[in-house]
Amino acid sequence: MTQNIIVIGAGMASGRALEHLFDAGADVNVTLFNAEPRGNYNRIMLSPVLAGDKTYQEIVTHDADWYEANRVTCRFGERVASVDRAAKTVTAENGDVLPYDKLIFGTGSNPLMIPLPGHDLDGVIAYRDLEDTELMMSMGPQNKVVVIGGGLLGLEAAAGMAARGVDVTVVHIMGHLMERQLDEAAGYLLRKALVDKGITVLCQANSKEILGNDGKVKALLLDDGTELPCDLLVMAVGIRPNIALAADAGLAVGKGIHVDDQMLTSDESILAVGECVEHNGAIFGLVAPLYDQAKVAAQTIMGEEAAFVQKELSTKLKVTGCDLFSAGDFTDGEGREDIVFRDPGRGVYRRLVIENNVIVGTVMYGDTADSNWFFGLIRDKTDIANMRETVIFGPAYQGGAPVDPLAAVAALPRNAEICGCNGICKGTIVDAIEGGATDLGAVRAVTKASASCGTCTGLVEQVLAVSLGDDFVLPGAQPICGCTDLTHEDVRRMIKSQELKSMAAVWQECAWKTVDGCHVCRPALNYYLIADWPLEYLDDPQSRFINERKHANIQKDGTFSVVPRMWGGITTPDELRAIADAADKYDVPTVKVTGGQRIDLLGVKGEDLPDIWADLNAAGMVSGHAYSKGLRTVKTCVGTDHCRFGTQDSTGLGIKLEQALWGSWTPHKLKLGVSGCPRNCAEATCKDIGVVCVDSGFQIGIGGAAGMDVREIERLIDVETEEETMIVIKAMTQLYRENARYLDRIYKWMNKVGLDWIRERISDPAERATLAARFDLSQTVYQKDPWAEHVQQKAAIYRPVANLALEAAE
Repeated sequence: MTQNIIVIGAGMASGRALEHLFDAGADVNVTLFNAEPRGNYNRIMLSPVLAGDKTYQEIVTHDADWYEANRVTCRFGERVASVDRAAKTVTAENGDVLPYDKLIFGTGSNPLMIPLPGHDLDGVIAYRDLEDTELMMSMGPQNKVVVIGGGLLGLEAAAGMAARGVDVTVVHIMGHLMERQLDEAAGYLLRKALVDKGITVLCQANSKEILGNDGKVKALLLDDGTELPCDLLVMAVGIRPNIALAADAGLAVGKGIHVDDQMLTSDESILAVGECVEHNGAIFGLVAPLYDQAKVAAQTIMGEEAAFVQKELSTKLKVTGCDLFSAGDFTDGEGREDIVFRDPGRGVYRRLVIENNVIVGTVMYGDTADSNWFFGLIRDKTDIANMRETVIFGPAYQGGAPVDPLAAVAALPRNAEICGCNGICKGTIVDAIEGGATDLGAVRAVTKASASCGTCTGLVEQVLAVSLGDDFVLPGAQPICGCTDLTHEDVRRMIKSQELKSMAAVWQECAWKTVDGCHVCRPALNYYLIADWPLEYLDDPQSRFINERKHANIQKDGTFSVVPRMWGGITTPDELRAIADAADKYDVPTVKVTGGQRIDLLGVKGEDLPDIWADLNAAGMVSGHAYSKGLRTVKTCVGTDHCRFGTQDSTGLGIKLEQALWGSWTPHKLKLGVSGCPRNCAEATCKDIGVVCVDSGFQIGIGGAAGMDVREIERLIDVETEEETMIVIKAMTQLYRENARYLDRIYKWMNKVGLDWIRERISDPAERATLAARFDLSQTVYQKDPWAEHVQQKAAIYRPVANLALEAAE
């Protein structure tokens, strides 16, 4: 007997279900409703239509002849107003009532629209159907478009418009693109490829408001105050199953319309397929499971036994000519390890996630030819114990020896520049080596290579190793950690020369062996990126030591010490009362005056940190950064205000210096002292940077220390005024920030590069001014009080954590 089938929604899943019914010769009479004024087409191919690679006619899956041949009643451009399950009828928007034997919901999904102020302006659209595509196709080189969303759909929209010459900016709230399909390293490569195509990509960018003019969109405002002008704003931030009609009909719904293995809803006469479906808690967006659902639904209607089974899925995508593949679970987890292959020159990246000698996930970028083979290993849970050494290279691996890490240096031509400071090329160094300079010191003496800033030291040593072979042992070329064969200097040189502005960029371009670095290299990379790209790089708090994450010093019993800043060691009765009140309120067991003229509150419970910060902030006090790799204190004496020997206002200068330098991140802790006369009551001569006031002005020295190494400062420069002193110390701090190895105090760095080199930079008025200006620029980003920023956070995140790894005592 003929069954009356009504289908709501002409999407890819419902269209495939109809194909199965008609191909099987099912005795059915079909009525097809669709809100769009057209029938089934391949929605996935809208992106090639947008890019101009295809026409709409080429992506139509069922044309008018197909519907006519299969006697489908097409009601396109019409919506179903309601479903009466008891009467087994649907009511169309025009009031028509149609009976059904079986009803198929193929209502798909609705695009998410962020409820930003201005989201209802003319020119704010989603990317969902042909009308959206045609509107984007109307944009030309004279237009600016902003796309919110760095997922597949948003990137396809951006790429399609960019191919038409449109000025496109992608705004993505997460740290890297397509974070659901790609890890950070692959996301970096994708971003790089898009930027190379002329697309502006802003990650970790939070949209605040859509600005308009006369009811039409004119710009997107970000929460940092940036305005992105646009003639069209496309939201591509995700989809949500369209379940409203099903819910109104009383069907069981959750995230989607609930279905069983036969694609039946809670009503046995009603089925559902596609993006509107929820099966065993899962919803679906990829086409493969939708087609599986369509086949099962058709078999169920025909009375055949069938069951929909969720399968292990892989995602093989092509975004703007970039090949991507991901499968399985590639998140970090206990007992998991990574095998990573990077080829920076070809832009190729592969990562395998291994658990118990089985590949559980993979991410590939640039070369996905072997993706099906890797997917088979994941799907079949293949034991890879016997091919661990070669598995990353794919099924066609034919063997081969590992690449000599010095091969790249050996291949450099003689005219390749090695030492940028002194303009020394490889040929000059090789000639010196052949002339008897067989160690680094001798090469420096003969050629001056690596005798200046020192960042090329590792490269010079590699030239020595290539030239001398086994007769040379790299003395100081220790890599940062086991994640890389590169030294700190190598990596920092790459960050500068190749303009690497994210950790993912460093990992890829420097061929990191691990996927996301480790606890040793991440803090160093985080610092180098902050110092070199303060405006472009966003600090990663999780790549900091525990003290810097907690903004307080952890003690051996798991409590913390809190040190409020006292500018130049000066305080007031109100500040002292605030400290005393805080000590009483939070039962602080120990209150101590530090060697840097500050008051330390020791024994503060972790859960009390936000509250004690709030109380001290209310009194006008900010973090003393006693926990940071940054400015700690500027110690002062009373100077001319009170001392009969004082020659200059040491207290006032110390306050100015501390207010200018606080909050700056440096390779290691930074301590300053300003003494008002040569009697040196502020102990300026054993600080990282010390100022001794004399009748003629200010003597500035560097490289002092009073810890495990006791050192006196060495004279850097003499100046006549406070203004000059401020500029010199800013410049000196910036020179240290830009060139020193992470965790090297100034005296250790000075030993490597030489005081003469530092003095030459600081003595040059133009270079000094440039360095000071770069320091001031960085401070516009990073001179912030972390206590104030975190006061509003939940106190729960500061509760004690068991087995905390204590930071080594300095």
